Amino acid sequence: MSCDDEEQLSALLKQFLRTIDEQLSNAPSPQSAEGILLHLEETDKNFHNYDFVKTLRQRLETSLGCVVDEEIRKLPRDDEQHAVGSGHDVLIHAAAGRSRASPQYQNMTQSLRATMTAAVDGLVRRFDEDQLRKEEEMQHGRYSDECSDSGDSFNQCYAFIQQEQLQALAEKLESGQPKEVRREALQVLRCAPPSDVLSCDGWARLRRNLCAALSEPDAELSDHILQFFAKSFSSSPLNVTREIYTSLAKSTEYTFLSLKLCFPSGAASLDISRPQIGTLLKQMRLMNDFQKEVTAFWIRHPEKYMEEIIESTFSLLSLGGDSTEKVLEPSHLLALLDVRATWFTKWMHGSYSRTVVLRLLQSKHKCLMEAAVQQCVLYQECCQRSTHLHPEERQSSGSDVSAVYSGKELQYAVVVHSLCVLGKILLHANGRKLFPIKVAAREDPVSVTDLVVVLINIMLQHPQPFCNDSQHADALCPSGLVMATLTAMCERTECADQCLHQTPVIQTLMAPVIQALNGGQSKLKCPAATLPQVADVLARMANTDRGLALFLYDKNLLVGHSERSTTAHALLRFTLTLLERELSASGQDEAHSLRALCGAFVSLCGRMCNSCEGLQVLRAYGLHKAAAAAAAWRKSSSLSERIPTPVPGKNPATSTQALQHMLMWEETLLDSLLNFAATPKGVLLLQQSGAMQECVSYMFSRFSKELQVSRCEKFGYGVIVTQLAATAAGAMALQRSGFVRALVLDLWSALECGSEDARAVRPKPTPMEPIDRSCLKSFLSLVNLLSSSQSVWQLLSGQPLANKSEYTLREVPSSVPDLIDRLIAVNSATKIRSLFHYEQSHTFGLRLLSVLCSSLDSFLLLESQYNMCNVLLQGQRDNVIDQDGGNRRFILDNISVERNHVLVRGALVGGPSERRLPPRALRQVSLTSPEGKSTRLCRGDAPYPWPMFSSFPPPTCYTLDPPRSQQNPLEPEMMDFLTSTQEGWMETCRRLYRKVVTAGHLSATVLADLLEKVVFHLSKCSTERFFSPPEYNKELEMSVDTVALSPVEMLGMDVCLRYGLALKLLSQEEAAGHLMLLMKHIKNFLSRRRVPMSSPLLTDQEEYPGHDWLTSTVFLMLSGDWRRSLRVLRNLSSLLTSALIWPASVHMSVDLPSRVAESGMPPLYWCSAHYVEMLLKEQLPLVHAAFRMSAFTPSQICIHWLTQCFWNFLDWPEIRHYVCICVLMGADYQVYACMAVLKHLQPLLLQQTQARNMQVFLKEEPIQGFRFCDYLDFMELLERRYRNFVLSDMKSIRNSDL
Repeated sequence: MSCDDEEQLSALLKQFLRTIDEQLSNAPSPQSAEGILLHLEETDKNFHNYDFVKTLRQRLETSLGCVVDEEIRKLPRDDEQHAVGSGHDVLIHAAAGRSRASPQYQNMTQSLRATMTAAVDGLVRRFDEDQLRKEEEMQHGRYSDECSDSGDSFNQCYAFIQQEQLQALAEKLESGQPKEVRREALQVLRCAPPSDVLSCDGWARLRRNLCAALSEPDAELSDHILQFFAKSFSSSPLNVTREIYTSLAKSTEYTFLSLKLCFPSGAASLDISRPQIGTLLKQMRLMNDFQKEVTAFWIRHPEKYMEEIIESTFSLLSLGGDSTEKVLEPSHLLALLDVRATWFTKWMHGSYSRTVVLRLLQSKHKCLMEAAVQQCVLYQECCQRSTHLHPEERQSSGSDVSAVYSGKELQYAVVVHSLCVLGKILLHANGRKLFPIKVAAREDPVSVTDLVVVLINIMLQHPQPFCNDSQHADALCPSGLVMATLTAMCERTECADQCLHQTPVIQTLMAPVIQALNGGQSKLKCPAATLPQVADVLARMANTDRGLALFLYDKNLLVGHSERSTTAHALLRFTLTLLERELSASGQDEAHSLRALCGAFVSLCGRMCNSCEGLQVLRAYGLHKAAAAAAAWRKSSSLSERIPTPVPGKNPATSTQALQHMLMWEETLLDSLLNFAATPKGVLLLQQSGAMQECVSYMFSRFSKELQVSRCEKFGYGVIVTQLAATAAGAMALQRSGFVRALVLDLWSALECGSEDARAVRPKPTPMEPIDRSCLKSFLSLVNLLSSSQSVWQLLSGQPLANKSEYTLREVPSSVPDLIDRLIAVNSATKIRSLFHYEQSHTFGLRLLSVLCSSLDSFLLLESQYNMCNVLLQGQRDNVIDQDGGNRRFILDNISVERNHVLVRGALVGGPSERRLPPRALRQVSLTSPEGKSTRLCRGDAPYPWPMFSSFPPPTCYTLDPPRSQQNPLEPEMMDFLTSTQEGWMETCRRLYRKVVTAGHLSATVLADLLEKVVFHLSKCSTERFFSPPEYNKELEMSVDTVALSPVEMLGMDVCLRYGLALKLLSQEEAAGHLMLLMKHIKNFLSRRRVPMSSPLLTDQEEYPGHDWLTSTVFLMLSGDWRRSLRVLRNLSSLLTSALIWPASVHMSVDLPSRVAESGMPPLYWCSAHYVEMLLKEQLPLVHAAFRMSAFTPSQICIHWLTQCFWNFLDWPEIRHYVCICVLMGADYQVYACMAVLKHLQPLLLQQTQARNMQVFLKEEPIQGFRFCDYLDFMELLERRYRNFVLSDMKSIRNSDL
């Protein structure tokens, strides 16, 4: 064969090997690569398409073509047989054997073998030449050690080293060989693939020699070995690198044992520039780098590989743990290299590796835990004994990096490393199972609580880290590390319960606070820096239910000599002390230092007042801080205004810095006061502080900047806004701050403007729901804002609609009346043309109107001001078409169906069994073919079977006949009792009522007599009479003709009359006149109890904002007898129950403190609704969580239900029972009644929360299937548990200090 043929075959062979690059790269050894090549025809579908294979086949055909053809002609033929059988196989194999034995075949194989041998030798020779050239270039410095991409990729990847060569290298690396020989062997070894080295038979011997060479003093030799290991780590799979890592760990362990380096003590130091120390540091550094990187890929390999790596690491770090002599250990050098224990953090991050780490620590290497705990315990004792916690600072030597570390510096690094390791272990349940741990520094084992106490004591000393670079000072500060660990614990409920919510931990945290309260000298090294950290940890603990309960109820602190107090009490006392000192501070520097400390504890107290139970307990001590914090805020606000304006030519730094500090202090106080807005009673306290408007403005400023409410708050601004919107004062503050305007603008942007003017890849889908998902958040925010009738009255009362003759397309609404004008009262073609999406936008407005109309007081206001029903009826009249014969038919569309629903909802009153609300969807009829094979959806003749109307009254099909109830067999017993007089009449009446109601319904006559008798007995009892009703003599009674009823009251009377006539409780002839007389008498009677006030709140006017629904309820209960109703209501006005079930009776009442009356908030909100929220969290935690997630509050729906006496939510019999239960059982039963309703609704509430429809469901849907008699036992249980403080707090509504 010619040289050209040889060169051609060599090139084709090289190309062939490059083509199968991927297959060969996965071969762990030369033997595996050989196997891949032998079976390549079976595994590679493109095998016969390679040029190298085609060339071999062509040569085979040229050499053996004639021989094979001759052998085929010699085969016997059978024309009758075309199938290939076993006999043919025998003949074929025989022919092939004769062909292989032919001289032509022998000549061909010899020639091909010689040619291939020459080609392979040429490839190997060129590879050796390239390697030598690269080595020469590296020796001359033309390439660095890391540069490996300059050569041929084929030569780099597939230069397999033979077993004999590796065995020879192992012999050359023996310790007895000359250094030059060993270095040359290492040069060759570094160029060999690590997979070949590790798979050879002599790897064990080679590894021993490499490890032995690492322990020798030749630094250059050690560097070459480490470079080989580093290359192996970066280019080999885990099954290879784990062998190298374990070998390196064993070698390092042997080096430590052989050298026995002393730990520096006294004036001695550790010089890392020493060869021995430098070599050890390089080994540890290489291992540490591998530890931090291996977590990215070891999950893809068997667990035993990972376990070997972790085991070898722990074995190395356990070295020297039992030694009595203090020597230099691997953990000391690891602490210098990775002081924050990043490697351990990564190992503990995933469950896959964390399980193995904790198991090995528990079974084999618990000494590591003991050493880490020992370091922390000794460091704490050192902190307590001496103020000199750290070595003296280095003298500047012109270099930022020093190679010398003193013993204190090294020990400090170990402490920091131990803190980081223990911090990660404590966060996990299996890590905490490693405790208790026995250490030499203590007689008793150290438990989890003991260790947390040790960590807190370290934090309290606030040591400054030894670090010249101020950027790393906080990162190396034990105080900061402990703080980070405690913060992480607070974020995990189970971890916080086991580690932090323990009495010794709280006592340790509170120790400096108690010491300051007792007037002792602080033992803290830096109180100004440490106490805010204590406050921050306590605030995070108070954010959990268990932590707050410990603060409020556990008297675990010894304040005085024998006085024990709760944590909350001590914190409030300390905070008020700091506020008093800040208010009386004379110097600016003193005030500034106090504000930083005071701000942390003010925020902590705000967190505790953020819940109903917290506010309840703290008020019991009389230490609520609203007045004090507001006074401090007023002072800071006035001082910030008095800071002089910078003058040109003078240094403005002082005044600017003082202004910034003052503004920060003001924001801290406002943020703390804002926590009160999370509860109904807190809203009242916030309003009384005089800082509500400023707090809401501060909240809106943070909301506009998309900032979190506070670092501990998880549910944002929704709950606070909803709570504020329940009151007129809160609604006014939201409006003045700009929140309402921003909400309306966001809604209009989402509804009419859509997304930004960005090019759409595909068109937006047509909305199928009445409210598109893009507008749902704005819709729910509006529902929360307008849920309370008080907020609706504050925002809409006296506000006319624009009703312009022309609207520009750029005209955007900015208030709620504007929104009603553009989206709800769409009564002109001009308004229709002004909307880009008329149907969607108007449907949105009608859905909002439907929710507003669920509150009867809100509906009456809208109807009296905007004549809303006539607008909707006119819309229905305009939505008809003329048909043949003069008939007119309503056009069925989304708007007309929604309009029909709203009209029925506004025109009819009744519970779930008394009225029928039409659905909002068209009916779909399913039709099946006669064969039953296919089904199609067809809108039949009546897609919407509910009749529409364009004038009142609505069709009768929307009114249901009241259900007939069976006669109660125990009713005669109740009737006989009501006519009797005996001692203990009230208690007997309560027991009998429970008994009779459980047996069945009571008739209207019996319930009317029961109500009248109970009210009469209670009003005559001096212990039950709570208010002193004014005299209502004949002269005042005669002046009733001069009393004028408002339009809202007149509309409310119409609603009451329609309901009474539908229930057949009233006679049509006299009912209207009797109800008007009763309303005038009651209005005249209550006006004698009201005091005029000057307030910007519309609800603080003399007229009660809404209709008196209790008066209407009593009128219906007594079958329209106005004189009897007047007598019952006058007697009821002297009872405590009247202040809660009859909001109109205490509106601007002289019986309430003036500050409470001026707030415009009824006791129904800040008393009854407050306790509903408080009990809900304990009794129905899932419902409480659902409210929080929906940004809705139980108080909102409770005042909705209770203000209108459950009208439209319960059937009439249950409404009567609600009134009788509250009067007969006690005022606190109003709270228990709401709890019973919420318990009944729990499954539906959880389901609606997932659908993001909770608010709408609660406000629109009647309460199906609820009966008070089914929940009497539940309410009685609540009475036994909570009556003591609920009823006692209700009786304190007349107190001036709330």
